[in-house]
Amino acid sequence: MSTVRVKYKTYEFDKMDIHLKTLRDKQEYDSDNEQELNEYGISSATWSLFGVVWPASSVLAHYMKDYDIKSKRILEVGCGIGLSSHLLNKRKADITATDYHPEVETFLNDNTNLNNLDKIPFERTSWSDEDDSLGKFDLIIGSDILYERWHIEELSSFINKHANKLCEIIISDPGRGNHSKFSKSMETLGFDFVQFKPKKTEEYLKKAFKGQLIKYTRK
Repeated sequence: MSTVRVKYKTYEFDKMDIHLKTLRDKQEYDSDNEQELNEYGISSATWSLFGVVWPASSVLAHYMKDYDIKSKRILEVGCGIGLSSHLLNKRKADITATDYHPEVETFLNDNTNLNNLDKIPFERTSWSDEDDSLGKFDLIIGSDILYERWHIEELSSFINKHANKLCEIIISDPGRGNHSKFSKSMETLGFDFVQFKPKKTEEYLKKAFKGQLIKYTRK
């Protein structure tokens, strides 16, 4: 990763600080492993998307800062740079992270060290993978993961596979237009859902958040 530039920023959540090393911007690209990336189906145009903090990620993390996590096993799906995972880790949650991008784990571990926290369990897997070893969870979270319509069935199936019978799923969606199809898919799997606007996003986002939080429950 010698060809990319990074930056460091502290994200504040009341009295908690999360320090993150991220890519400097969305134009960064590591061409050293281009053949391997092509095998993963990751192009130069999409390579950097994992390595920045998106508005939906900030919204999810702020929602998680005082969410009830007691006795819950938690999974962040498509974690990217993992802001919510690091926040939950600082709260001593039982958090596991997963993503398909091959560089995510390196950044996740670097940022765990940066915050002097315990290592976050991580597994690199795709939503179509039938052989992961993640197990079941009580709470599953994700931000800006409804970006392609053809991923909806795979994602809902992946979540259902890893959801306990009593489970909550929280998605921070910036408004890409795919949440209705995803919610219908989740309903067929036995989940009810509510969607609502996050509060006070102007306190930490530069622009108005046009999306929503969606909470799915199966009781």
